[in-house]
Amino acid sequence: MGQYTAPLRDMQFVLHELLNVENEVKNMPKHADLDADTINQVLEEAGKFCAEVLFPLNQVGDREGCTYEGDGVVRTPTGFKEAYRQYVEAGWPALGCDPEYGGQGLPAFVNNALFEMLNSANQAWTMYPGLSHGAYECLHAHGAPELQKAYLPKLVEGTWTGTMCLTEPHCGTDLGMLRTKAEPNSDGSYAISGTKIFISSGEHDLAENIVHLVLARLPGAPAGTKGISLFIVPKFIPTDAGAPGERNGVKCGSIEHKMGIHGNSTCVINLDSAKGWLVGEPNKGLNAMFVMMNAARLGVGMQGLGLTEIAYQNSLTYAKERLQMRSLTGPKAPEKGADPIIVHPDVRRMLLTQKAYAEAGRAFTYWAALNIDKELSHADESARKDAADLVALLTPVIKAFLTDNAFEGTNLGLQIYGGHGFISEWGMEQYVRDARINMIYEGTNSIQALDLLGRKILGDMGAKLKKFGKLVTDFVEEEGVKPEMQEFINPLADIGDKVQKLTMEIGMKAMQNPDEVGAAAVPYLRTVGHLVFSYFWARMARIALDKQAEGDPFYAAKLATARFYFAKLLPETASTIRAARAGSKTLMEYDEALF
Repeated sequence: MGQYTAPLRDMQFVLHELLNVENEVKNMPKHADLDADTINQVLEEAGKFCAEVLFPLNQVGDREGCTYEGDGVVRTPTGFKEAYRQYVEAGWPALGCDPEYGGQGLPAFVNNALFEMLNSANQAWTMYPGLSHGAYECLHAHGAPELQKAYLPKLVEGTWTGTMCLTEPHCGTDLGMLRTKAEPNSDGSYAISGTKIFISSGEHDLAENIVHLVLARLPGAPAGTKGISLFIVPKFIPTDAGAPGERNGVKCGSIEHKMGIHGNSTCVINLDSAKGWLVGEPNKGLNAMFVMMNAARLGVGMQGLGLTEIAYQNSLTYAKERLQMRSLTGPKAPEKGADPIIVHPDVRRMLLTQKAYAEAGRAFTYWAALNIDKELSHADESARKDAADLVALLTPVIKAFLTDNAFEGTNLGLQIYGGHGFISEWGMEQYVRDARINMIYEGTNSIQALDLLGRKILGDMGAKLKKFGKLVTDFVEEEGVKPEMQEFINPLADIGDKVQKLTMEIGMKAMQNPDEVGAAAVPYLRTVGHLVFSYFWARMARIALDKQAEGDPFYAAKLATARFYFAKLLPETASTIRAARAGSKTLMEYDEALF
């Protein structure tokens, strides 16, 4: 059961009214001719594919899961292969790829919007093409010309898919401990041996070849992360004609049985002298892989957004139809035996929490994707640098804040459904299970928090944070004198000041004791996430105020949701700031023997 309709009206609002992308791309020579009509047509077609083809397979994939048939063979759930064929035939894998390799060359923000819809419709299925796009990005940035020529056209077509092979049985985030070895062969290739675990999309029956990007160590490599190299290891070694050839020594040993994302194969990958080719420079593999890892982190943020949206849509439908009790202020549907549960204040709180997080998350991630386009394509070098800094700063916030919110949003959906939410046929409990992994993989959310506070902010003395702070300050100065904006500008300015003071306080403490960073990082990231959402909600409120005279209920809803966010969700920062300031003493002075 359930339904999905692409939120095209809100997507178009963000792209055209909030971000004004048609004007922005005029400063990007390779995208300068793109217009709003083209963008809208692409999104409409994508929405149809997601609603009509992918969404009906979501519960099928959850029920059936993937099947390991032995000898490295994995079968995906019923309908997955056919849906992937339609996806490839329609050209969706090529949407944001370089025309030199067969891509359509559309901006990252269009591809990002596509992936929001894909994730709402079917997160487990979407992980197959999602990881492929990450492999494409990595090879496009760091692959030697001969590797690009051999692999990029196939990844762009979608006839080959990609993976990233990092984690090993004894190490997850701590990649400096990895043991997979790469021995040089006489023909310039390498023999890769080792075992990787938790490899999403590591084996399946959707495509004719799978391209693994594998981290391994060369002989004599330095210890730790400084001795890691990156290799491309195909399932089938390409022939000179570009077809899948000899079976390589890389094979799925088993698949994991998981809490969620059952339709995606999470594999143990065994490499037995598998042929691989070096990507980038020796011992610089982590730098090259970071292109794919950052793309994946943004992608996981989009998984969080997609699940928040689908949970909201179905919760809203249920709340309008489910009859339970009467309104506290008297019957609202006297002709019925009870009122629909949407009349109850707490049900509205849950619905509006989902809605506020989805709509702010959409604004934030689309803005980030636009900044990726600026980083890659803007005509002005200083604009490229500023965009790159903003993307680097806020990538961990996208990954962690949006996935935390998605887990809350899907759980609220289950709560709105009540007992029916706990029953699998209604579909809501699947979203809760699927959402939970997003807080763990591609760097746990605590790792993202450490990255934000330790590396991205304290690591450059707050330089990147000041660039985002200037966006906030400029908006506050411009709008702060207007009476109708006071209810949005005052709390935005307040949280901006508090983040600045909190950052300085933690930085001073950290100079004396680095554990202060670890103790503060998670509530600090949540505080910064609310600063970002406050900025976008204030900007969206400005637009809604300007348009409310048109009588369009869309703008009335936008304004009302902004008011809810500032009244009911932003106050969480009172708690997160206090927790971040509390320091490490109660954590680190706790005697281990007392645990």
